[in-house]
Amino acid sequence: MITQSRRAAGFWLVAVTAVVFLAAASAPSPLYVVYQQEWHFGALMLTVVFAVYAAVLLLTLLVVGGLSDFVGRRPVIVAAIALEIASLAVFLVADDVADLIVGRGLQGLATGVGLGALSAAISDLAPPERPSLAAGLNVASPTFGLASGALLSGLLVQFAPMPRTLVFDVLTILLIVLLAACAVVLPAPSERRPGALASLRPTASVPPAARRAFRNALPVLIATWSIGGLVLSLGGSLAVGVFGVDNHVIGGIVVTAMAGSGSLAAFLARARPARATMLSSSVVLVAGMTTVLLAVTVTSLTLFFTGLVITGYGFGAGFVGALGSVAQLARPQERAELLSAVFVPSYGAFGGAAVIAGLAVPQFGLKPTTMVFGVVVIALALLAIAAELTVRRQESTHEVPALAVDRG
Repeated sequence: MITQSRRAAGFWLVAVTAVVFLAAASAPSPLYVVYQQEWHFGALMLTVVFAVYAAVLLLTLLVVGGLSDFVGRRPVIVAAIALEIASLAVFLVADDVADLIVGRGLQGLATGVGLGALSAAISDLAPPERPSLAAGLNVASPTFGLASGALLSGLLVQFAPMPRTLVFDVLTILLIVLLAACAVVLPAPSERRPGALASLRPTASVPPAARRAFRNALPVLIATWSIGGLVLSLGGSLAVGVFGVDNHVIGGIVVTAMAGSGSLAAFLARARPARATMLSSSVVLVAGMTTVLLAVTVTSLTLFFTGLVITGYGFGAGFVGALGSVAQLARPQERAELLSAVFVPSYGAFGGAAVIAGLAVPQFGLKPTTMVFGVVVIALALLAIAAELTVRRQESTHEVPALAVDRG
């Protein structure tokens, strides 16, 4: 039986691993401008790089997302870290865009393998007396990772020697240490459940008890992660092309402003009722995205960052609400598969937004593409609000007869 101290150590170790994982995923973002300048490739090829990561990640989630429910969390997490280290090795030696595609493909594979297992391990090892902590960290860890990875990369590209490789050196060292720690600290699988091979059939299964909550959370998942894809794909380009800022740190801060705010919001919202959080965060998303579009229209960098912070708060709180409303209905042996099912539409929206934006910018321009995307995201958030209000109205209608009977 796992001791309380080892359980606590494993809990925080897995949370830190999730941070570093997503930091590695966002680290290439500020470097894309450097790669384009040195290797002379256009927006279409950059879109291919984004698409490969998203497509491989989604396919991997569908195939192995629930594997740790059968073979245990530790072997899957260790394998995912090893794959992430291999992807960083590719970035370290990259000298053309083909290497970027291979590196991002390996990152998508590593993230797809590790995401469900890491999220499930956080839920497994969370202190029983603090159940909301798991939901908060399951959102705060990856969003903080996205923020810190982009900021670290931007700082090193702008001010440090070896701008193309130093961030990957740092992340590789961190991941090697985490690999060793996870192999030692995380509890070994107790008894393997039968059906591991059958679980590898491409699927995103939601347990019957969680299906209604999953449907209600879907508009929020799509809205929040579409914003993430929009900011990661267009944020740095907007800083340069619309606001005239030629600084790699600003490219990192664009991601950090949204993801960092989202991470803080996720942690602050962890103990609030999940559905109330989804509703209020959708309103915040509308306000934040409206502010971003206004900033792009009047070319105000200050207003732009204000909008990103507001939007990020809605992103983090919305996702923790959606995740909490679904995850609380899963049994321990269903967690990895259910959480993978949550991440499929999330990363589908994330990757889809990046790919569509990359295809649209050369045809229509940066500013018009951003405006259209912003309006679509606002519409998605309004749809989430309407869906939740409809469910509440239906529940209220169904409660009336019961109350009448009780009073009679």
